Amino acid sequence: MKSKNYIGKIKLIEKINHDVYKLDIQSSLNDCKSGQFVSVLCPNKTLRRPFSICDFDKENKILTILIKLKGEGTKYLSSLKEGDEINFIAPLGNCFEFFKDKNALLVGAGIGIAPMLFLKKEMNERNINNYLISGFKADEEVIEGSDETIVGGSVLDNIEKIIKEKNIDVIYSCGPIIVLKMLSQIAKKLNIPCYVAMERVMACSIGVCRGCIIKLVRDNKIDNFSVCKDGPVFKGEEVLWD
Repeated sequence: MKSKNYIGKIKLIEKINHDVYKLDIQSSLNDCKSGQFVSVLCPNKTLRRPFSICDFDKENKILTILIKLKGEGTKYLSSLKEGDEINFIAPLGNCFEFFKDKNALLVGAGIGIAPMLFLKKEMNERNINNYLISGFKADEEVIEGSDETIVGGSVLDNIEKIIKEKNIDVIYSCGPIIVLKMLSQIAKKLNIPCYVAMERVMACSIGVCRGCIIKLVRDNKIDNFSVCKDGPVFKGEEVLWD
């Protein structure tokens, strides 16, 4: 699925918690998959802003992203109105792999819930058993859509118990590095495959600038990989976390 530049139109912009906005963008984009992301142009900013795809309505060609206020770029995007145009490149990166007959655990921490919501939708459409857990620091940060929401504590507090109770065969996650690292270690201990969608500051979003490099261990060798081009989805067991 080749990425290209699109001019979309804002169909809906909605504030869903104290610093997160939901944007529905209609364009000629035909398809995208969970795990992939878009790179949005913000006027007067040299670098585009990357955002995980939270949903895609293929029939109406509406792409959904979640915007968490962090700087001038996200502030601009949150100020858009319905009918405004938006310039973005999509779809970028790789996607999650599905396993038809396996019970899946989805873990989203903070804004990392965005690709997990899309993944859950895709799994439901394929009748794949799944259970989504999300974690947030406070009530005002909660984003709805999970089977279980943890507020104030760690999303990993009872994760091993849940894995056993739900007979989990495969894990998917997105969130802060510490969450992905710890979850990957738990999965490795339990001999369960774990796929992580990495979050990194990106400049080009196409693998040219090499600004989002991580190290992976493959075939007993350590090598550099770009999160934007080679990812953002990786096997947790391959990531060199330290």
